[in-house]
Amino acid sequence: MTEVSASTGVASGTPDVIRLIGVRETPLSVDEVYAAVGDPAAGGIAVFVGTVRDHDHARAVRRLSYSAHPTVERELRAVMEGVAADLPVRALAALHRVGDLEIGDIAVVVAASCPHRGEAFDACRRLIDDLKATVPIWKHQTFADGGDEWVGAC
Repeated sequence: MTEVSASTGVASGTPDVIRLIGVRETPLSVDEVYAAVGDPAAGGIAVFVGTVRDHDHARAVRRLSYSAHPTVERELRAVMEGVAADLPVRALAALHRVGDLEIGDIAVVVAASCPHRGEAFDACRRLIDDLKATVPIWKHQTFADGGDEWVGAC
């Protein structure tokens, strides 16, 4: 899938605040996401890093795999545009991993920069919550007991 980097230093509330968006099969970089949201008008940057844990609902997880619908980036962009429209965002970035992941791997990194820290926290939380609720990415978990399950965002 593709990644798009937009220019920096633009007005809040426009799609141009989306500085980095992508879905990758390769490992994700927190530094890359953090750097993408840097903005001289931002007093706060919030970053969320989601990792693969070794359990889910009291069951030991052996491995998992993420897959995504072909419209994933369009849906992710819509989520990011919604956050930018509602909050005083200077910049947003979001990367999600697909494919086979191991325990401890980074599955998703999102970041928001805003004029103030509270706004950055709010924007980052909204970005990850809306991504998880609406973007068509599915997780297939294999458990240590031999069972498995699909977990979908939508």
